[in-house]
Amino acid sequence: MRIVKIDNQIEAVKILKKIDVDPYGVAAMAPKTRQLNVMLTGQPCRTANILKQEMLSLGADAAVARGSVACSIDRTDVLLMGTLKQLRALPDKIKKQPFGLDVIAQELQTLLGNIEPNRRIFKTSRREIVLGEKTLIMGVLNITPDSFSDGNLYFETDRAIEHALRMQQEGADIIDIGAASSRPGAEPVTAAEEIDRLLPVLDGLQDSLSVPVSVDTTKAQVAKASLSAGAEIVNDISALNNDGEMAAIVAAAGAGLILMHMRGTPRTMQTGDLVYADLMGEIIDYLKSSLEKARLAGIEAKRIAVDPGIGFGKTFADNCKIIGRLCELKTLGLPLLIGTSRKAFIGAVTDSAPDGRLEGTAATVAASIYGAYDKLWKRSVEEPEGTAATVAASIYGGCDIVRVHDVAVMKKVAVMTDAIVRA
Repeated sequence: MRIVKIDNQIEAVKILKKIDVDPYGVAAMAPKTRQLNVMLTGQPCRTANILKQEMLSLGADAAVARGSVACSIDRTDVLLMGTLKQLRALPDKIKKQPFGLDVIAQELQTLLGNIEPNRRIFKTSRREIVLGEKTLIMGVLNITPDSFSDGNLYFETDRAIEHALRMQQEGADIIDIGAASSRPGAEPVTAAEEIDRLLPVLDGLQDSLSVPVSVDTTKAQVAKASLSAGAEIVNDISALNNDGEMAAIVAAAGAGLILMHMRGTPRTMQTGDLVYADLMGEIIDYLKSSLEKARLAGIEAKRIAVDPGIGFGKTFADNCKIIGRLCELKTLGLPLLIGTSRKAFIGAVTDSAPDGRLEGTAATVAASIYGAYDKLWKRSVEEPEGTAATVAASIYGGCDIVRVHDVAVMKKVAVMTDAIVRA
């Protein structure tokens, strides 16, 4: 007798087929092997009461506030609790009912489709990148005098080009180039200064770099110049909230786009309000708002990835919680990028300076990859030490792309973690 861990639909089907279950039984029973919890916030009591009644009729349940049955309160959050099979049956039971239940039915069907591991295509202005078969490595190239861990190391054009080519040789799948520091407390840089730093490096890489280049900027003018000079992806840490022209520039170029969650600006983000009533819920809602801006600008979903913004307006504890609950971001149905490399929360845990955070980063990377194969209802994460540890943690949590400084080491961490979790 033993416990069997079933992480996804594919594994469930394999086990049932090995038992030689009838094909009809496989289809019927595979969804019963998986328990899900789905949160709906701020629902009217009459809506919540119908949801609870229908979940009970399916042999499942729904948690609501104590005053909702008598409608002594206006609204309540609702936690749907059931097997995948039961939750898949719910939309058909509520889609023709009143009080907005038809919308809930559609959203639930979309969410259930988004959480399954799958192969995706991420489109840039020049190519299609396959995601889901392995974790991609994004190498960091800061051409700044003041970045938190490698400021001034690659500020000179020749050294920047050399480092980009070295990271490609070490296994980087994308090179992310930033010309303005986004460390806590960083002062803003003008668009003209960013462009002056970026263009010589982009020009020097045109004929020698085979992997795509991402430009880390919040300014539309910088993005436009960089895309014209060969960049294919815009990594906007403001998620289209800093420059109203950014979405149009990305759409016109057909570029890839990375949207990141951040409170405030790099200069103010760690000194303002760092209290979240619902950490993951607020991150997801923020990203949804930016996704709507992208949609209205004509940027198709296949060109967008999301980033929860580790270290950007979060406490050290928040950063650890995000990695442990990274799989919840899969509800957006988009590729997930995470950047934990050498960040301060690793130093707080391991008592190390930026250049001593290798092992901690690796742990976060591995944990973040695994979430694509873990569940929304399983949130425990192993917490090894150091920078290498944070890379590992990110892989464990379902990440498609990890943004790192130490490409050669993190490539090995990702390859080994992939081999384990995708076996």
